[in-house]
Amino acid sequence: MVVLHYISVISLLMGGISALIILIDILLGNRQQMMIMNFVYPITGLYASIFALLFYFKVGRKSVVKSSIMPKDSMESQKKPFWQSVAIGTLHCGSGCTIGDILAEIFLLFIPVVVFGSSLIGSWIIDYISAFLVGIFFQYFSIKPMKKLSPGKALKAALKADSLSLSFWQLGMYGWMAIAFFLIFKQRLEANDDMFWWMMQIGMLLGFCTAFPINWWLIKKGIKEKM
Repeated sequence: MVVLHYISVISLLMGGISALIILIDILLGNRQQMMIMNFVYPITGLYASIFALLFYFKVGRKSVVKSSIMPKDSMESQKKPFWQSVAIGTLHCGSGCTIGDILAEIFLLFIPVVVFGSSLIGSWIIDYISAFLVGIFFQYFSIKPMKKLSPGKALKAALKADSLSLSFWQLGMYGWMAIAFFLIFKQRLEANDDMFWWMMQIGMLLGFCTAFPINWWLIKKGIKEKM
C-alpha cells in the first residue's frame, strides 16, 4: 500500500503539472477559437497528464486564434481528421464530467448521501447529477455562440448533443471505480484519500474510452457538432 500511495501522489502531481503547463501556454496568448476549450484542455490535463500534453500540443494548438482577419467561415474542424474532431468532442464532454465529479465528491465529504442504505449508490447518483449539469453547461456555452441560438433552443440542443455522451463517460468511470473498490482494494476509498483521486484519474481515462464511440456516432449523424 505504501508503494501505491507514492504512485498515486506522483500521478496526481503529474496531472496538476500537466494542467498548469497547458494553462500557462493558453495564458501566454495561445487562445482557442472556441472559448470553452481554453478550460477543457487544462481540465483534461488533471486526469490525462502526459496524454493531455501530447494531444494539446499536437492537435489542440492547431485551433488557436492566429489572426483577427481570419475568415469567419474558416472552421478548423473541417481541416481535422474526423477522429480528432471526435476526440475533442469527447474531451469537451469529459471536462464537464470531471468538474462535476470533483464538486460532487467535495460536497459528499461534508454531506454524505445514502440511497437504499448505501452511501456508495448515493454518491454515484450525486456524481451523475453534478456531472450531467456541469457537462450540459459546458455544451450550452459551446452551442449558443456557435449557432447563435436563443437560450431555450441552445439548452435543448445541448441536452440533445451531450446527454448520451455524458452518460457513457460516467458509465466508464463508474465501472472502473467499482473494480477498484470491490476487486482491487476490497473496500470503498474516500475522497480524502489520494488513492481515491488516482483511481478517479484512471476512471476518467476509461470514461473517455466508453464515450468516444458514442461521440463518433453522434457527430456522424449530425446530432453533435464537430469541434
